[in-house]
Amino acid sequence: MRVALKFFSILSFLLWGWTFHSNGQIIGPVPSPTESIAQNSVSNIAALGDTLWIGPALNRTIDNNPNWFYPEGASEIINENGRVFSLALAPDTVIAGLGFNANSPDGSVQAGLGYHISTDGGDNWSFIDNPNESEEDTAFVYGGTTYQKLPVTAREQSPPFEITQQGNTVFSANWALGITRSKNFGSNWQRIILPPQQADSLTPDQEYHFNSQEGNRYDPRYDQNLLGFSVFIDNQDRVWGGTAGGLNISDNALTAPTDSIKWKHIQFDNSENGLPGNWIITIKQQPSTGDIWLTNWTSGLSDNEQYGISRTNNSGQSFNHYLSGERINDIGFRNGNIYAAGDDGLFKSIDNGVSWTRIPQIKSTNTFIKESAQYYSLASTKNRLWIGTSDGLASTTDGGQSWQITRVDFPLDGQNRYQQKAPSVDTYAYPNPFSPRRHDIVRIKYNVSKAGNVQIRLFDFGMNLIRELDSGYFSDGTYEAVWDGSDQQGNQVANGAVFYQIDTPGNTIRGKILVVD
Repeated sequence: MRVALKFFSILSFLLWGWTFHSNGQIIGPVPSPTESIAQNSVSNIAALGDTLWIGPALNRTIDNNPNWFYPEGASEIINENGRVFSLALAPDTVIAGLGFNANSPDGSVQAGLGYHISTDGGDNWSFIDNPNESEEDTAFVYGGTTYQKLPVTAREQSPPFEITQQGNTVFSANWALGITRSKNFGSNWQRIILPPQQADSLTPDQEYHFNSQEGNRYDPRYDQNLLGFSVFIDNQDRVWGGTAGGLNISDNALTAPTDSIKWKHIQFDNSENGLPGNWIITIKQQPSTGDIWLTNWTSGLSDNEQYGISRTNNSGQSFNHYLSGERINDIGFRNGNIYAAGDDGLFKSIDNGVSWTRIPQIKSTNTFIKESAQYYSLASTKNRLWIGTSDGLASTTDGGQSWQITRVDFPLDGQNRYQQKAPSVDTYAYPNPFSPRRHDIVRIKYNVSKAGNVQIRLFDFGMNLIRELDSGYFSDGTYEAVWDGSDQQGNQVANGAVFYQIDTPGNTIRGKILVVD
């Protein structure tokens, strides 16, 4: 998924003898690496061989190494406000599409920043600016006919939601900019002309009327098929472009001049074998069959559109529909199985989409992904399937029978890779302030220095007991207590300060949580 969104590592070899209490109130022991991922919300992931890259902070692991790579030379991420919106990988090559949140009169909007590119596996990075146009760029030639167009000069509303690459040719889906192409590895870009919403094709031997309030002008403000969101090069060198107005397929976009690229345009037509929805979020090719899978969202062009996913095995002549009504963000494949990551969970099909099961809440031996988490992204390395969620990064080597979970980590003894001057503390709670409705749970991190009985109690401002979390015998190590904001009777507590006290052998630890709902 490429919508911009906002970590502690699970050591792969420490899977035995850890305690996970059945009601989930206390979990651990948990590791405390300093080289963790940067944010729990993992919106983008891409894999090649045994290497995984993730956004939004451009972290990398090779062969599930718990010490995550930090992109020292990626200046727009390290020193500025850039975030990864999209990723494309090739041997030793990483292309990261970057965006940021810009302020506008209507509030915060997503904006295009540009691209970080590395050709040595991430050791060195170059930066290429976003491919916006100049104010003088008001016309284009297609098929020998000159058309007027609205130049997209602003970064706002033109982030690189998806990128795909073959050799030196790179395509980027940049919303208001539509789909752009570079044939020299990002040095120069050209905007690719797409069919108007009402057309079912674009060929250079025909003339077209583009939708605008100012005559025949190419203007993404009035035509949803000009708004690029996804792009993909398949194994037959065809380019698939997903927009807010349908699916576009080209046999020659990889090599043809921009004035002669041909497109087939497919949009929702309310048929059983058509697209379920016009807005194409992501496009993937199934390795074992070559079938093309799409995630479909509703675009507002028709009241009958549906969320879901679709598959075509005949170049877009017809589509099978799956998971109707589910808002799916990404699709992944591993060992013949198909996975779909959605707002309401992770789904799996073992029979090529005929039936689907929703995978239960993801739990590892020492932590979990909260039940309300959204699932954003999927990728497979040689030995494992990876899932990016709003509550951390999960991975499995056995199809979901067991899991590892990587989340942000701030060790109690101070500093991690992103806050090297952080002080040592006895305990902390996160998120803090805590909103039960927005966050669901708050995690209280603490250390047991000596094995023995541990008691955790929460009190209101008057020091009246609100709730006692799991108590019992614990081995030494770092733990997290999880609280959902309710009292002993299951009622949500009032806004204000909540004090917690952790009694461990030979030590009492105290902290405070501010509840704001």
